[in-house]
Amino acid sequence: MNTISSDAGATVAKAAEYLAFTLGQEEYGIDIQKVSEIRSYETPTRIANAPEFVKGVVNLRGIIVPIVDMRIKFNLGTPSYDQFTVVIILNIGNRVVGMVVDRVSDVTTLLPEQIKPAPDMGRSINTEYVIGLGTIDERMLILVDIDQLMSSADMGLIEKLAA
Repeated sequence: MNTISSDAGATVAKAAEYLAFTLGQEEYGIDIQKVSEIRSYETPTRIANAPEFVKGVVNLRGIIVPIVDMRIKFNLGTPSYDQFTVVIILNIGNRVVGMVVDRVSDVTTLLPEQIKPAPDMGRSINTEYVIGLGTIDERMLILVDIDQLMSSADMGLIEKLAA
C-alpha cells in the first residue's frame, strides 16, 4: 500500500525519499530510486571533445560510465575534489551515469505538503530541471528531476551512450 496512516486514522498522500547532497553552499535532492550506488571519487579517463562538465568515463564492473561534474554543469564555480567528494551512480532509463557532488548527506523522506513549487526566477536561473523545494524545518532541498536533466539534449549523453 502506498499510503501512510496518521495517528488520527486519516490517510496521508504518499511520501517520497530523496538522496540529499551538496554542491557548494546549496543542498539538493534526487529521487533515491534512481540511485544504484555511491562511490568515492576517482579521476575518470578524459574523453576528447567532451563538454567541460563531462569529466570523462570510468569502467564500473565492465560498464563504461560517463561522469558528469554537477558543480560545472550548474555553473557553481571551480570544483575541488577532496575526501568527501563522491560519485553518485544513477540508473536513468537504460543508461548508467555518474554524477560528481561535493558530499552526500542523507536520505530524506518528504511528504507532498513539504514540497513547494520552485519560484519563477525569470531568465536569470534555469529552473527547468527543478521539481520544487523540499522543506524540513529550517532545511531546504532543491529537488532535481534527474531523469530530465541527464537525458536533456544539452547533456548530450543519450546520443553518446547509444552510439
